[in-house]
Amino acid sequence: MKKNGKLAQSYLVVVFLVLYAPILYLTYYSFNSAGTMQGFEGFTLEWYKEVFHDTRLFIIVLNTVVIALLSSAISTILGVVGALAIQRVRRNRPRNTLLAMNNVLIVSPDVIIGASFLIFFTMIGIKLGFTSVLLSHIAFSVPIVVLMVLPKLQEMSPTLIDAAKDLGASGWDVLTKVVLPFLRPGIFAGFFMALTYSLDDFAVTFFVTGNGYSTLSVEIYSRARHGISPSINALSTLIFLFTISLVVGYYFLTRRSSRKPDWGVVQP
Repeated sequence: MKKNGKLAQSYLVVVFLVLYAPILYLTYYSFNSAGTMQGFEGFTLEWYKEVFHDTRLFIIVLNTVVIALLSSAISTILGVVGALAIQRVRRNRPRNTLLAMNNVLIVSPDVIIGASFLIFFTMIGIKLGFTSVLLSHIAFSVPIVVLMVLPKLQEMSPTLIDAAKDLGASGWDVLTKVVLPFLRPGIFAGFFMALTYSLDDFAVTFFVTGNGYSTLSVEIYSRARHGISPSINALSTLIFLFTISLVVGYYFLTRRSSRKPDWGVVQP
């Protein structure tokens, strides 16, 4: 058993090294005064200053954050409604069909999804830009929220709803005071997952962005095509740190919610 445990630990160490070594390498050379990734000459914050003084980049960051927050909020609302609708379906075959349709956008390649959205927006006359990116991000985020909320909804005992109705609660009161508070961890998980997917998405966004509008992922790709610059390293490092802060924030939120007493449990 001890040998298996050591092998598992060694395997995890190797996996994390493979995953994080390129990021650490990128971060290391974001402080290189030489301006290359071939030899470290000295420590500098010049490339970070260049990022913060880039007005165009600031607008792109603002675009990315607005898209991520709006798409996450809207997809969370739609995802919760979708999970509630799927849960209300009593027959297994229609429910499984809805779940399969929900999972299509998750398992489908991003290139296919992006090309499909591009054709669809062109056919119906939606101009590529803010609206097309927002709709695309909402579309691929809703299934993620459904998958985060639905398991929590399935854990909820039907007796909670029956007890609330017996006490005279209306349908709206049952939803807002019983169901949604119980689903809060799943809702937070869905929101943060949708936010992360929106911030990181490149393939779908690349297809549906128009001239004059861009997001961080597309901008980094465009700059990398003209040659690797330490400013790209600095920008990528800042994005990585922001993503880590989201994960840490989500961890503390879920930990705080797990400390709250469960419904129907009398605390001593």
